[in-house]
Amino acid sequence: MISIALDGPAGAGKSTLAKAAAKKLGFIYVDTGALYRAVGLKFSRLGYNTELNCEIEPILENTAVDIRFIGEEQHVFLDGEDVNALIRTPEISMMASAVSARPPVRAFLLELQRKLARENNVIMDGRDIGTVVLPDATLKLFVTAAPETRADRRYKELLEKGADVKYDDILSDIKTRDYNDTHREIAPLKVAEGGIVFDTDELDFNAALAALMEIINKEVKK
Repeated sequence: MISIALDGPAGAGKSTLAKAAAKKLGFIYVDTGALYRAVGLKFSRLGYNTELNCEIEPILENTAVDIRFIGEEQHVFLDGEDVNALIRTPEISMMASAVSARPPVRAFLLELQRKLARENNVIMDGRDIGTVVLPDATLKLFVTAAPETRADRRYKELLEKGADVKYDDILSDIKTRDYNDTHREIAPLKVAEGGIVFDTDELDFNAALAALMEIINKEVKK
């Protein structure tokens, strides 16, 4: 099986690129954030809040999370139920953040992500895919761009959605997140050993996708 790991800072475009590349290649795109959201939904349905005042392991032992494709669209299943439309609410975002901080949940989803990679050709993006989740990935890429470029992209995206935002605030948030991601104790954001740095700073989406596919075709087909 072929596994492609895309890591990188917020706003570098890795998720959008990963989805598009997976479609071109016929691979499964693994949305790691959606997996944590599904687990958060499970705990929410059981009546727990973000404090998670419960024994976590027994609940995980009776939890099944999976990613499947319906047509060309990726869906997340929780205990056999398609929950794709239920995991993007602010409440579940908070629950996802809470469960992701718990080592048992991370261990539970770590094995799931690795299982997906063992059984399928995958493209997986995140902060620690090439360094922790799939250290032996066929190809490891670190997708990046200058903070100012990433902030500008996000600013324009939010303006198109009608949001009332300020560029300086977005830039500040991105720089703060970069610092936190690179300085955290567990699985800090960094270029994986043997990873290729892919800078999208001067590239629009189409050019970045073309460059990404060129790297994949070159490196994976060696």
